[in-house]
Amino acid sequence: MTQSLPPQPTDGNPFAQQPGAVPPAPVAPPRGNVVLGVVAAVVVALLTAGVYGAIVGATEYEIGYAAVGVGFLVGFATGRIGGSNPVLPVISAVLSLGAVYLGQLIGIAVLGAELAGISFTEMFIDHFDLITEGWKETADAMTFLFLAIGAFVAFSGAKKAAA
Repeated sequence: MTQSLPPQPTDGNPFAQQPGAVPPAPVAPPRGNVVLGVVAAVVVALLTAGVYGAIVGATEYEIGYAAVGVGFLVGFATGRIGGSNPVLPVISAVLSLGAVYLGQLIGIAVLGAELAGISFTEMFIDHFDLITEGWKETADAMTFLFLAIGAFVAFSGAKKAAA
């Protein structure tokens, strides 16, 4: 029994594509994995909290655009990787609240360590009670507005990124 072979190309290249051959489509990145979306959101929340805290510590001001950035990045990571599960925007909003709060605490710790002449790590770990007390004393309407903005942007960002 013999098999018929496709005709050889006329230009002498036996490896040239035959007419009608289509290259395989690229593999799409994984989407719709809720657990992976939550893990990505936690990682992004921790990273952005550190950046937000560094900004607060360096400028000695809470910057609203930074809270928007935290919320957007957390929501985007959650929606893009986790997909369109309806619980993911809520999770991203909660994680964004935590990230903005943690960023504010980090900023207070940076400022407190500078004033006390100790390392940030020592201030954050050994004197965490002073940091939270300082946050309570300095918290005003703008502080809670930044928390709300971050949560809102995370919620809407997760919905839009999943679409």
